[in-house]
Amino acid sequence: MGRKNRRGFNVKEAIQFLNQVLEEKPFLPFVILLFLVVWGIEKWFFSLSNWVPLAIALWAALQYGSHQRHILVEDLNKKWMQTLLQNSQTTPLEQCEWLNKLLLEIWENYIGQRLSLKLSYIVERRLKHRKPRFIEKLELQEFSLGARPPLLGIHGARWSTAGDQRILHMGIDWDTTDIRAVLLAKLGKTLMGTTRIVINSLHIKGDLKMIPVLDGRALLYSFESTPEVRIGVAFGGNQSQPATEVPGVRAWLDKLATDSIAKRMVEPRRNCLSLPVVNLMKKAVGGVLTVKVISGSKLSRSNIRGSPSRKQQSSVKVGPVDNHLDYIDLRTFVEVELEDLTRRTDVRPGSCPRWDSKFNMSLHDNTGVLKFNLYQCTPNSVKYDFISSCEIKMRYVDDDSTIFWATGADFSAIARRTEFCGKEVEMTVPFEGINSGELTVKLILKEWQFSDGSHSSSSSDIVSQQSISGSSNLLQRTGRKIHVTIIDGKNLPTKDRFGMSGSGTYVKLQYGKASKRTRTVPHTSAPEWKQKFEFDEVGGDEYLKIKCFIEETISDENIGSARISLEGLVEGSPRVVWIPLEKVSSGELQLQIEAVRFDDYDRSKRNGWIELALVEAKDLIAADLNGTSDPYVRVQYGNLKKRTKVMYKTLNPQWHQTLEFPDDGSDLSLHVKDHNALLPTSSIGDCIVEYQRLPRNQMFDKWIPLQGVTKGEIHIQITRKDPNLEKKSSLDSEPSVTKARHNISNQMKQLIIKLQSFIEDDDLEGFSASLNELESLHQAQEEMMLQLETEQNLLLNKVNELGLEILNSSSPNLARRTTSL
Repeated sequence: MGRKNRRGFNVKEAIQFLNQVLEEKPFLPFVILLFLVVWGIEKWFFSLSNWVPLAIALWAALQYGSHQRHILVEDLNKKWMQTLLQNSQTTPLEQCEWLNKLLLEIWENYIGQRLSLKLSYIVERRLKHRKPRFIEKLELQEFSLGARPPLLGIHGARWSTAGDQRILHMGIDWDTTDIRAVLLAKLGKTLMGTTRIVINSLHIKGDLKMIPVLDGRALLYSFESTPEVRIGVAFGGNQSQPATEVPGVRAWLDKLATDSIAKRMVEPRRNCLSLPVVNLMKKAVGGVLTVKVISGSKLSRSNIRGSPSRKQQSSVKVGPVDNHLDYIDLRTFVEVELEDLTRRTDVRPGSCPRWDSKFNMSLHDNTGVLKFNLYQCTPNSVKYDFISSCEIKMRYVDDDSTIFWATGADFSAIARRTEFCGKEVEMTVPFEGINSGELTVKLILKEWQFSDGSHSSSSSDIVSQQSISGSSNLLQRTGRKIHVTIIDGKNLPTKDRFGMSGSGTYVKLQYGKASKRTRTVPHTSAPEWKQKFEFDEVGGDEYLKIKCFIEETISDENIGSARISLEGLVEGSPRVVWIPLEKVSSGELQLQIEAVRFDDYDRSKRNGWIELALVEAKDLIAADLNGTSDPYVRVQYGNLKKRTKVMYKTLNPQWHQTLEFPDDGSDLSLHVKDHNALLPTSSIGDCIVEYQRLPRNQMFDKWIPLQGVTKGEIHIQITRKDPNLEKKSSLDSEPSVTKARHNISNQMKQLIIKLQSFIEDDDLEGFSASLNELESLHQAQEEMMLQLETEQNLLLNKVNELGLEILNSSSPNLARRTTSL
């Protein structure tokens, strides 16, 4: 019976289907009625087949005439406006003349310089993240906006009103050949080499829209439509390499600039210009934000069906697609997006759902864009339909406050301001493309992090953690060490993409060119590593990149990634943070990050270290087809990895490189590899160095046979340095002058041998470093000779004084002897 009822005609479903069709296409009844009327006339009265072509021709002629009249009217209006602007004494342009004159006077000395500094950071970061495939590396060497400012109010300025808000409309035309941006590009393998890309002209033309908010403390600005952008490009070279013209660069820059402006500054997306009373001269580099998605309202089914869905082609599908959409029970969830970090609420039913979901988000700049994507879950289906989205922007203000803003109903402006971190802000923002539908959220900016190491905490007072020296750490970044400890994780997915529990979990760290990996631990939702790594600090706004993996048999699965700025770390102040994983629905990692000054690191290294000299190798196997190899040595000491230079086309390489490691008893292994430019590197032998039982402060010279190959040996010199024993031995027995001179002469001989090898290998860096060491040894020898002369003079003076004392003490005895005689 149940099957027959399902197969039978259901009147209720038919009526519902007709209502849905009428809502989507309201003109359909009129079209059907018109078709029936025409069909009746054709059937019972007379034939219309002869009149149809004539009617179409008449309609086309009328439309063409209307189009020509419209073009003529627009042309006359433009000419009339030009006549008014040129001949009238009082024009709309007159009120903008003072603004352009003022802008011209203060541009070069004030606005241009500050804007160049701010834009250079934005441009460099955008170019690094959006570089084309044919460019391997891109570096911004110079950036200047020049002395020619943009012209404002090119068609006059006008005010309009939307509710209680005043809106200023003003055109902008920036056509300058005075701009200069120099990019150093390292080309990929298809082109090879380097080239200098010079941006020498810029043209931007469009209409601006400005909305003052927060009682004049801030100004929201945007383009009313996507502006016209053109960028002029030239290519330069240097003395050693001529200029290389790269095709496609101009089109790439035009598209990059247009897309960036369209995504950030075209209605309804607006930027904010704050007008602070106090400027604390701080540069915010990141922050911690708590987002609470509270509820939605007025999410009716009719609004959802009639809304333009911009992401319908990219609906999230987890299984087979069910084309039948059931709108009886509305079930929705919200996806919160901040750059690459996404989090998702639970699914709630009804047109006014309440989610009450709270998430921790990370900011990597002084601005951020929170995007809230609304999805619908169809009952009895695994398909998620995108409905709409809305945005909330935020930025740090120079007086240590924070501004949040969004686009309201009818393109009005919604703005909130918090005087200090930790203050809760509640905002109700309408969804785009829905007639009625709003989202209510609460935002808490917990802290801002600054480049000088300080941060604004959750109070009205500014809690700063200044460095020991009291100055900015940006000036003392060279040579520091960064210690990163992976402590544990939480809320990690417990199953892989195949629905099975993974065997283990590990984390990869990348900072600059250095890459480290933790050990694999049993996979759980809260794994623990407690593993410490060390990196050399590098400049250029480098991020610490983190990736978490589930170990599998075929290929490991990435279960989330994150990045964190290491700028502004303070020595002696470890920073413990929870980092949310990006591109996944859940998961966080706990890290402890600490900066160590080079002096402190060197002082800790004085407790003992290993000095490993990789001298040479002989009788290596041939890894290349031409019967030679390009060998280098990768040294692994515990979690530390270092490598030597590559010696090309030889089976008997000579490196003469010295590496140092802290003496903590870790395993020391040498891996000799063959360097390949295109193919992966191949191994030509490895060995393990047993050093733990060697006496301290004694150099051992060894030839070690390589394992895993038929032949090959490597020559090393290893010393376990212990400064405490050296101090003790120096206190116990003073070394002789002959021994000191002998040591200096031996060191100078070794440096001369190194200099010869560097000259043969054309290694200018090694040659200059060894030359500096030779000069320092020569200076030490001269200082030793001066010290010896001083000690000799002191010794002679002491001998003379002792002789005088002996003579003085012996003179009375001599007198007594003479009197007795």
